[in-house]
Amino acid sequence: MENATPYASTYRAATAMDVAAYILKQCGPITAMKLQKLVYYSQAWSLVWDERPLFHDKIKAWVNGPVVGTLYHAHRGRLTLTPGDVAGNIEALDPKARETIDAVLKFYGHRTAQWLSDLTHSEAPWTNARKGMKTGDRGNVEITQAAIHEYYSSLK
Repeated sequence: MENATPYASTYRAATAMDVAAYILKQCGPITAMKLQKLVYYSQAWSLVWDERPLFHDKIKAWVNGPVVGTLYHAHRGRLTLTPGDVAGNIEALDPKARETIDAVLKFYGHRTAQWLSDLTHSEAPWTNARKGMKTGDRGNVEITQAAIHEYYSSLK
């Protein structure tokens, strides 16, 4: 049951699109890669701090780091995204979710997309999911919520 979520609650998770829309509203225009990383870190820290996922969309270990496929397909081919470019529902995020995302943005938000990508490349959830792949190999292995929780809970 590696993909099973260890979080039982009545919280109805939002979607990665909802989280992305909120991040864009808070940050203004950012690159698609930076948005992916901020969505990933928001999920990671929600799993640790709030003991619940922000969303249930799968995160994959792609060449440039963790990627939420549903979000990628919504903005494919675009380098920079602005508020309103992602069709998410910010109202789907409860106050606890917003607080977690705001904390992530406070710490990671001023970092460059490349810095965030490099950081994810040095962390176990992505590196473990990419085991056996060469540097440039395309991959589609899921980074599970369990793997994310295990790694980031060891950092707090």
